Amino acid sequence: MASPVDSLPDDVEALRAFALATIAERDAAVAERDKLAEINDRLRRLLRKAQGFEAKSERLAKLPADQLNLALEDIEQAIAKTEAIEEKKSPANETTRQRRKINRGALPTHLPRVHQAVEPENTSCPCCGKPMHVIGEETSERLDVVPAQYRVIVTHRPKLACRACEKVVEAPAPEHLIKSGIPTEGLVASVLVAKYGWHLPLYRQAKMLLLSHGIELDRSTLAFWVGYAAAELEPLYERLRADLLASAKLAVDETPVPVLDPGRGKTKTGWFWVMARDDRPWAGPDPPAVFYSYAPGRGGEHLKDLLGDYRGIVQCDGYAPYKKLPADRITIAFCWSHLRRDFFEIAERGDAPVATEAVARIAQLYAIEARIRGENADHRRAVRQAETAPLVQAFRSFLERELARVLRSSDLADVIRYGLRHWDGLVRFLDDGRIEMDTNIVERSMRPQSLTKKNALFAGHDDAAQSWAILASLIETCKIGGIDPQSYLADVLARLVNLWPNNRLDELLPWTWAKARQHQQRAA
Repeated sequence: MASPVDSLPDDVEALRAFALATIAERDAAVAERDKLAEINDRLRRLLRKAQGFEAKSERLAKLPADQLNLALEDIEQAIAKTEAIEEKKSPANETTRQRRKINRGALPTHLPRVHQAVEPENTSCPCCGKPMHVIGEETSERLDVVPAQYRVIVTHRPKLACRACEKVVEAPAPEHLIKSGIPTEGLVASVLVAKYGWHLPLYRQAKMLLLSHGIELDRSTLAFWVGYAAAELEPLYERLRADLLASAKLAVDETPVPVLDPGRGKTKTGWFWVMARDDRPWAGPDPPAVFYSYAPGRGGEHLKDLLGDYRGIVQCDGYAPYKKLPADRITIAFCWSHLRRDFFEIAERGDAPVATEAVARIAQLYAIEARIRGENADHRRAVRQAETAPLVQAFRSFLERELARVLRSSDLADVIRYGLRHWDGLVRFLDDGRIEMDTNIVERSMRPQSLTKKNALFAGHDDAAQSWAILASLIETCKIGGIDPQSYLADVLARLVNLWPNNRLDELLPWTWAKARQHQQRAA
């Protein structure tokens, strides 16, 4: 084999020119490497800054989480691209990249393993030619995907006849959601979760089925399945509402939803009224859940329909109908996040020291909350009384003092007056460890429906909007509880159509179903 030295020129001048060219190539490669490293460092700083703002900046906190994630994804993609280019230019950096990228956590044990052996072409010793034996092996795991496989379930029901009396026996056909139709409950569940869980409109699903699998189904057919599923699940939806209304505390909010108004040929504004429960911050006993109810308006009568005879704590913003809830059975707690947001919007305009200080003071309260999250209610109350209450009282004195100094007609004066006007509800969390400082749980629960609205543009009818509410309630309750919504809906629909008793609907609520499923899996 020829050595690289053999290819060097013999002539001194040619050798000098070769050396100069090699040095120039090296310098260019080093310069390119340094440039890419600088770009990478800048992108990493931007990523760290964005990730820090994700938790700390009110401006980014106001963005839907998915929009913020899109921005972070783009930054991370840019970093990966420059790393790949740098690696091709300087293969020596590959080891560093691999060390940084691997060991991201073990792959789940329940996934099937497909074993592949990569052996040398020749298993004889390259020195003496004798056969070699295995003394160990290197093993690595990579995550692979097999595209979704659609299959046809063929059900056979043999007819049995008696030779003596000619009696014929045949097993009864199981009930299906779509009678005489082609979908299993599992397929219907997949359509429901794709639309209301992952925001994929039905017309896109129909196109994907056709182009990827050659399955021709009209969008109207999928819509028919969705309507039947919503009707079947409605009793369970009402049971979910009843369970939430038995809670000690609820967060409540409302969000607009465009609905087609066929009579006028345009859309009108309907509303999703939302109530959510999350006892995890105070180690409470009830599982997290969310309930959506569609209403054609935003008036207080719709809030009364949502809450019925509820007795407990309602955490909400300062919208007028909430303040009119009966005080003899409902305790109102207001949201610090709304107050903080108003101050922040003024502060970010610049030259607003009062608003900036207000934001900083509220941040101190949230720092204490972060430290006691997950503790029991009594412990949270004790810490709040000892540490938070003095800060809150000082904040009120600050607001009263500054209100006397600022221009009465200014936005800052309006925000301060809002805080003082809602003060009793804002400080209610100090005396009850079950109460959060804000309504973030219900605001997070509304974001998925905003994405569905963005992709589907509008609901086609009031009844369709209510079906949306039914399906979204069960799917989002699964998601915030860490439950696979597709497995859940497939199983629950099959049980309901086969005459599951109404007095046992509690067994089909997502958290109860999940516990039973886990018990079955452990027993198996």
